[in-house]
Amino acid sequence: MLQLGAEARQCLSRRAVSPATNAAPPRPRVSVCIANWNCRRLLRGCLHSLVRTPQGVPLEVIVVDNASTDGAPELVRREFPEAILIANPVNRGFAAASNQAASVAAGEYLFFLNNDTIVPPRTVGLLCDLLAARPDAAMVGPRLVGADGQPQSAPRRQPTIRAFLHRTFLGRCIGLGRRDYAAYRRPALDVHGPCEVELLMGAAVMLRRDVFHRLGGWDEAFSFGGEDMDLCRRARQHGPILYHPAVSITHFGSSGTKENIAYAAPRIQAGFVRYFRKAGVPPPVLWLYKLVLTVDAPLQVAARACQAAWRFVLCRPAAARKAWHEVRAGVAFLTGGLGMFWRA
Repeated sequence: MLQLGAEARQCLSRRAVSPATNAAPPRPRVSVCIANWNCRRLLRGCLHSLVRTPQGVPLEVIVVDNASTDGAPELVRREFPEAILIANPVNRGFAAASNQAASVAAGEYLFFLNNDTIVPPRTVGLLCDLLAARPDAAMVGPRLVGADGQPQSAPRRQPTIRAFLHRTFLGRCIGLGRRDYAAYRRPALDVHGPCEVELLMGAAVMLRRDVFHRLGGWDEAFSFGGEDMDLCRRARQHGPILYHPAVSITHFGSSGTKENIAYAAPRIQAGFVRYFRKAGVPPPVLWLYKLVLTVDAPLQVAARACQAAWRFVLCRPAAARKAWHEVRAGVAFLTGGLGMFWRA
């Protein structure tokens, strides 16, 4: 059973009586659930956009902090006392933290939101309105744009082993799975209005609370990576997944991963393996996939290191940093993730 800290219990008690009016506050229609770990700077911007700007719907914000050491819990206490804070003594992972937030949520709708996002005014209300207008739908998500204003591939198709093999160095060299990967990343969509999709990035997804509990919540065996694909796969059994391109959220994309690369990189590949196993990929195919990625990883690191150096010579620092991030991720996978990857 979930044990709440004293701060979380105090925040929850404020739902019952408002000190200013001595009356019950309006019940939140949407509970915004944010898992955080060592992303204090990004979390501040996210919370400010939620609680300091009108969102068009009564909402509550629940932050579950996974034992951050950068002062994130203190930030929430000091600058956002209206938020419900659950401070875990250890890092329980994204899925478990999100389930913790859902377990104390009072809203009819649960909005799972990454801490590296900025939510424009009235965005939450617009997503809620669409889901309310489509009682058959299980989930809705917005358009995601980067800090540069460029759209990110928020809606995707459910991936296949062949598509993911194109992500390897060897796969790109021989063109293996090129069409499958393109279809996974860029599905054909009606971009003029809400449409049904197979998969949404977990950076910002809203579900009805009863649907979330019927599908069993997030699978806590995923510690980081693949859990959003798994949630969408199971959610589609309860209704369509909707993409709302008219509603945009700024997503800084992988910022938290870059700041915590040693933790994230080894777990991401293991998460993908777990997803494929749950999706029904035969064990021999999965074993072959693991073997290919293990052989390919050092080649990927070497290729990206050369790429980073060449981009630096060409005075393209942003592109060089991107390649260097992939080098660091590959090294972290090789030095700390192979055992986890093969056990997945």
